Amino acid sequence: MELKKELIEQILSIVTISREKAIRSVDTQRVLMYWEIGKIIFEEEQKGKERASYGEFLIKSLAESLEPQLGSSFSYRQLNLFRQFYRIFPIVNALRSQFNWTHYRTLIRIDNNDKRAFYIAEVEKNNWTARQLERQVNSQLFERLLLSNDVKSVLAVAREEKNPVEAKEIIKDPMVLEFLGLQRENSYYEKDLENAIITHIQDFILELGNGFAFVARQKRIHLDGDDFFIDMVFYNRLLQCFVIIEIKTSKLTHQDIGQLQMYVNYYDRFEKQSFENPSIGILLCTDKNDAVVKISLPENNSNIIASKYQLYLPTEEQLINEVKKEIEKLDNKIF
Repeated sequence: MELKKELIEQILSIVTISREKAIRSVDTQRVLMYWEIGKIIFEEEQKGKERASYGEFLIKSLAESLEPQLGSSFSYRQLNLFRQFYRIFPIVNALRSQFNWTHYRTLIRIDNNDKRAFYIAEVEKNNWTARQLERQVNSQLFERLLLSNDVKSVLAVAREEKNPVEAKEIIKDPMVLEFLGLQRENSYYEKDLENAIITHIQDFILELGNGFAFVARQKRIHLDGDDFFIDMVFYNRLLQCFVIIEIKTSKLTHQDIGQLQMYVNYYDRFEKQSFENPSIGILLCTDKNDAVVKISLPENNSNIIASKYQLYLPTEEQLINEVKKEIEKLDNKIF
């Protein structure tokens, strides 16, 4: 007698869900255990606060006693991390059940309160895995958003206290595409880059930002006997508009901007519905001349964005230099 396929699938589903709950339960208990240990260490340290070296002595002594019995999870470095964990997150009821210890370990190492608050809000909203959080921190997501926004605005969007109204509030410049696996010293064609993006579409959407959904690639449009092909089309539910992406593996030209403007106009006139907002165009390029971009577009433009991409994670120094450039641009406008 043959068993019903549906019955087997139901049982497998129950087993999978139960295992996932068991893993989450273990993670939750581990987080609480580390928090409680951190609390004990912190409170004991405060008792000896008149001695500046007492904290270091305390943790070293504990590590010497605990590590031989409990293993490397209770080394000096780990115990110090537990203490930091409690110091940064002192209210146990405020701990998020969806965060595992690896989430918190990444958050603890962020020394800026606004920056940490941003990533906490993004993890909660987007249900990022610990690996996704680590990647976003390493790619300097917060700093890249600050290149075109202020801290208050970035935090408000992350916490869903306001909906983004402009593309610059969620679209980064530069975009970091290290997950594509393309080497920057190798030559490649636009089609190679597009194929790599499609292969890693989930990672690319994560890099694009909140609310993006993939619609089409090489979208054909027909204009009075001529055919044109748009590299990629997305939709953003937060901005409620289509997002057209054109890929360039060279420095941006004014012809590229004109072509993208035509595609955006097409979507606004033939695809956009009355309740939707004007379409956005993104030119993904290796380099750009901001003056050319500015002169090629109307003064009130907010829908065509040129964003550089890089195939490697940026360093903090690189981001600081980018911020300085933006500040200089603002100063030049003022004076």
